[in-house]
Amino acid sequence: MAGRGLLSRIESEQGTSSRDADVASSIVEHLRVLLNTRRGDSVTVPGFGVVDFTDLVHSFPSSIQTLQAAIRATILEFEPRVRNVSVRHVPDEDPLMLKFEITAQPADRGARGVLRFRTQMTPGGKIEVW
Repeated sequence: MAGRGLLSRIESEQGTSSRDADVASSIVEHLRVLLNTRRGDSVTVPGFGVVDFTDLVHSFPSSIQTLQAAIRATILEFEPRVRNVSVRHVPDEDPLMLKFEITAQPADRGARGVLRFRTQMTPGGKIEVW
């Protein structure tokens, strides 16, 4: 740290914060694509995406655990910028509304904190991520 002035250190810290926010936004965008792609839809990467939820409707609500595991496995496989991924079902008043909370740590050792994402499946089957 010797030789660096106060303003340089402040700019560096602000840049890191901004960069972390950009990375988090990029991860959210990638999760939107990943979670809205059904496994087998990608010709070049057949394993890309998650299981088709319509296949699990018949075993609902016990299929929630299957979905949690599928989402977690898919993120671990196709989103290398995160590690220690956890997916938790968030119950809703509407029993047909599926919501999950995803927590993860940035894979970049220099990044700080825990990343938290919320998901919600719309009636049309699209998954929103924020």
